[in-house]
Amino acid sequence: MKKHKTKGECKTLEKDEIKVIAKVSSPFSEKFGIPRQSGLAENVESKIVFEKEFSNPDAFRGIEGFSHLWIIWKFSEVKNHSFSPTVRPPKLGGNKRMGVFATRSPFRPNNLALSSVKFLRLEKEKDGRIAIVVSGADLMNNTPVYDVKPYLPYADSHPDALGGFSDEVSKEKLRVVFETEFPPSFPQRLKEGLVQSLSFDPRPGYQNESERIYYMMFSDYEIAFTVNEKTLTVKNVTEKTGE
Repeated sequence: MKKHKTKGECKTLEKDEIKVIAKVSSPFSEKFGIPRQSGLAENVESKIVFEKEFSNPDAFRGIEGFSHLWIIWKFSEVKNHSFSPTVRPPKLGGNKRMGVFATRSPFRPNNLALSSVKFLRLEKEKDGRIAIVVSGADLMNNTPVYDVKPYLPYADSHPDALGGFSDEVSKEKLRVVFETEFPPSFPQRLKEGLVQSLSFDPRPGYQNESERIYYMMFSDYEIAFTVNEKTLTVKNVTEKTGE
């Protein structure tokens, strides 16, 4: 008997095939400066923009009822690496080795990653594609996304969970001060997210020179800053669009 497709039904995927269903639109255009975990920079908004093939409104029916989502994505910037059973987490100073499966290091047998984000709203792009607007994502711009799933508080939340060696790492935030003004073109909506991202100290754990100037890209702007003890000072904010 011939099978007829129902309205909205997608084509059958090949066995074991994994497809990119969306790309990320984020103010983080480089790896340096991205929050080390999702949910930290909760004021930073990003978009999960779906490919046309998957921008069927039926696929998003009911998603507004969830406050948070799981994003399964690809470490797309990690290339040409071989498997190593141990890695050096930057927050441990880059000198202490831990088992790769006891970390969230991008240097894994498969370059898969998982992030928990806050759902804000659905939007439709000018070309008709559907986008999920989220906050708190630790995702670089153009990151490929493999799947989106709802976060279930009754099953996914574990208040008494142990954090392993990560509990030993200081989670104290830096005080962020500015020695410069924002350019007039800098969007107001990005300011809180930038300050929050900087407060979590973008530097690797093994770098602590107080006089060194660090440079971080945030949207179309280069942020120059120094860190002295518990204070991060923004020295300059420069627009880089078109350069």
